[in-house]
Amino acid sequence: MESHVKILGVLHVVFGSLGVVGALIVLLVFGGIAGIVGMSDRNSDAVAAIPILSGIGGFLFIVIMVVSLPGLIGGIGLLRLASWSRILMIVISVLDLFHVPFGTALGVYGLWVLTKPETEALLSGRRYGAVS
Repeated sequence: MESHVKILGVLHVVFGSLGVVGALIVLLVFGGIAGIVGMSDRNSDAVAAIPILSGIGGFLFIVIMVVSLPGLIGGIGLLRLASWSRILMIVISVLDLFHVPFGTALGVYGLWVLTKPETEALLSGRRYGAVS
C-alpha cells in the first residue's frame, strides 16, 4: 500500500504544481495586458480598464492558488508519510471528484487508497494488524 500512497502523493504534487504554474501564467497575462493597455492612448476607457484587468488577474491568481496549494502541500505530506496528510487528502479527494474527468479519477483513486486500513496504519506509524 505504500507504493499507492507514494503514487497518489506524486500525482497531487504534479497537479498542484500545474495549478501554481497556471496561476502565475494568469497573473502574468493579465498584468501584461494591463501594461499594454496602459501604454496605449490615455483616454478614459483605457485608464479605467487598467485596474479592472489587474483586479481580475489578481482575483483569478488567488482563487487558483487557493485551489492548488492544498493538494500540493498534501501530496508532499503523503510522500513523507506524514500522519496529518491522510485527512487533508481525503477532503481534497472528495473535492477532486467534481473536476471531471481527471480530478474524478484522481479523487476515486485517492479515496480508495486513503480509506484502506493499511494506509491508516502506515501513516500513523503503526504496523497493519498490530494490536494496540
